Amino acid sequence: MTNLSGKTVVITGSTSGIGLGIAKGFAAHGANIVLNGFGAPDAVEAAVKDTKAAGANAVHYNGADMTKPNEIEALISDAQKIFGSVDVLVNNAGIQHVSPIENFPPEKWDAILAIILSSSFHTMRHAVPLMRAAGWGRIINIASAHALVASPYKSAYVAAKHGMLGLTKTIALEVAQDNITVNAICPGYVKTPLVENQIADTAKARGMSEDEVVNTVMLAAQHTKKFVKVEDIAALALFLCTDAAQNITGTHQTIDGGWTAA
Repeated sequence: MTNLSGKTVVITGSTSGIGLGIAKGFAAHGANIVLNGFGAPDAVEAAVKDTKAAGANAVHYNGADMTKPNEIEALISDAQKIFGSVDVLVNNAGIQHVSPIENFPPEKWDAILAIILSSSFHTMRHAVPLMRAAGWGRIINIASAHALVASPYKSAYVAAKHGMLGLTKTIALEVAQDNITVNAICPGYVKTPLVENQIADTAKARGMSEDEVVNTVMLAAQHTKKFVKVEDIAALALFLCTDAAQNITGTHQTIDGGWTAA
């Protein structure tokens, strides 16, 4: 395991769900953690407290709006000013909307593309020079099984996640000789607040009960018949930062219960 003690990890969309789980995973190895995301002040405070309790050397919260490039630039700049570096970048921020294309609100399309795809471009644009200067860096983009396969009624999300995978490959090639790796993790369904909300939306869109959505839509694709655990995604992210993973770059790592194997 690469020694992460004192290294700085910036994780977008990390006040809950997958992002917070990843933050806690890196915190357990003594990293400095920069949390980002929306949430009520007490929820943000709880996320900071929980991440510190998990073992972080230090925790800083930055509430940058992932639809605003200037705030994204400030997020990376602040991390560097506060901790002296940005060693690991995890692009995790995301939102979802489920609707047939003819009813899909254009503003939802714009927001999903901005928060998932464009924000990843902007964070990497500002983090890569810092990593090059330091001579080491790891970028992990939290994509999805939907970066590889499609599902109906998720046009913006599927498009954004497919784009994230292409962006991952491109930047990996650009920094391949700089001791920086860029990889995507593609989870299947993970029981997070985002998915909890998606169950209700999908039930409405498909005219099903919520139990039917879980059993015949979500877990039907995952041949293990289990939701992916947040802790499993954190463990994979940590592995991608080890010396053993130094030649793994430009890849997608699936953790989807066999979904995309079928």
